[in-house]
Amino acid sequence: MDLRDLLGTELPIIQAPMAGAQNHLLAAAVCEAGGLGSIPAGMLDAPALEAELSAIEGLTERPYNVNFFCHQTPTADPAHIAAWHQMLAPLFAEFGIDPGTIPSGPTRQPFDAAMATVLERHRPALVSFHFGLPTPELLQRVRATGAKIASSATTLEEGLWLQEHGVDAVIAQGLEAGGHRGIFLGEELTTQLGTFALLPQLVAALDVPVIAAGGIADAQGVAAAQVLGAAGVQLGTAYLLCPESRTNALHRAALKSPRARHTALTTLFTGRPARGIVNRIMRELGPLPADVPDFPLAGNAIGALRAKTEALDLDHCTPLWAGQNVSGCRETPAAELTRELASGWRD
Repeated sequence: MDLRDLLGTELPIIQAPMAGAQNHLLAAAVCEAGGLGSIPAGMLDAPALEAELSAIEGLTERPYNVNFFCHQTPTADPAHIAAWHQMLAPLFAEFGIDPGTIPSGPTRQPFDAAMATVLERHRPALVSFHFGLPTPELLQRVRATGAKIASSATTLEEGLWLQEHGVDAVIAQGLEAGGHRGIFLGEELTTQLGTFALLPQLVAALDVPVIAAGGIADAQGVAAAQVLGAAGVQLGTAYLLCPESRTNALHRAALKSPRARHTALTTLFTGRPARGIVNRIMRELGPLPADVPDFPLAGNAIGALRAKTEALDLDHCTPLWAGQNVSGCRETPAAELTRELASGWRD
C-alpha cells in the first residue's frame, strides 16, 4: 500500500507541517496539486485551529493532514530559567532587553481535548503527531473521526513502538530533516540515523506503510526513497521559498545564500533538538549548550531576542529551520513543485 491508497491522494507527496513558516494557503495549494498539504497546529490554540481548518476547507475539498505535538508541558524551574537568562545576558545587554519583562509559560501546546473537539468537527484525512502519540483516550477520539494516524520515528525502536500503539503509517524522519526531531523514546542524539539508513530498516521491520522524510529535495530523491520501500515522501525545506509559504524575509535570504549549506541541530530556540541554518546565537553559545530550559520554555527569552534583532533586520536570534539539503528550495509555486517532485515516483 502506498500513500495514495491510504489517504486517497493523487500523488504520494506530503508537504511537511512547518509551524511559523506556513498556513492553510501552502497546504491548500499542495492539496489542489494532488499531494497532501499539512496544517501545523503546534503553535495554535483550539480557536486558531478551527479558523485554519475552516480556511483550508474553503480552498480545497481534497484530503489534508493536521499535525500536533505530543510533549508533556514542564513546570518552569525558576533557578533553571535564571541560569538560562544568565547565559543570554550579553545578548540581552546588547539589544536592550530587560529579562524581568520576559513572559513565562509554554510557547507551544500539546494535543489536548479541545483540539480533539475541533478535529471531530472537521474530520481531516490524516492526523500526524510529533514526539510520540497522545494518551490512548485522545488517540481514540481521533481514530473515531475516521482519520488515519501517523507519527514520526527517528529510530527503529520508535517505529516498532508506534506500530504497537496502532498507527496507520510511520514517518521515517532522517537526521537530515529540518525543524524539530521527532525523537521521543530517549534524548541520545547518537541514536539518530540518516533517512536512507533508517528507511529500509523500518520498511523491513514494520507491517504499516513507511513515509520517508529528511534530505529529499527533488524527483531523484523521491525515486530513491521509493526504491528503498517508502510508501510516500514527506518534504518541508523544498517548500520554504514557495510564494504560498509564510517564510519571512530574513529566513528567505538565508535559504538563498551559501549559509544554508551549514545547518546544525540545536536546542537553543525551544529546548528540543531541531535543525536550522547556523546563525550568530548558535555560533556564540554553541548549538547544544547546557542549561537550556525544557521544551518549550526556552522560547520566551528567544522570542524577546528575536523581536529585537529582527526589527534591526538581523537574523542573529531567529530560528532558520532548514534541512541539510536546500538544493530543491526554489521560488516555485507549490503546485508546480509538488508535481515536479512526484515525477520521480514510478508506478
